[in-house]
Amino acid sequence: MKYMILLHKSKYGYNVHVPVLPGCHSQGDTKKEALINIKDAISTYLEMEKEELRNSEIQEVEVAIP
Repeated sequence: MKYMILLHKSKYGYNVHVPVLPGCHSQGDTKKEALINIKDAISTYLEMEKEELRNSEIQEVEVAIP
């Protein structure tokens, strides 16, 4: 699966995050390292989310907007 990422160069290296996966971010000293690290972060994020959903109940709610 492919994900859009935001890659930002800072004075310390590269920061990267995945906008569609809240809280999924990583970094690296080089662009290459940051890209490798974000792939690992995405895999970990998805595994944790799968585990969390396994132990959750899904319901639908309706909210009135004034």
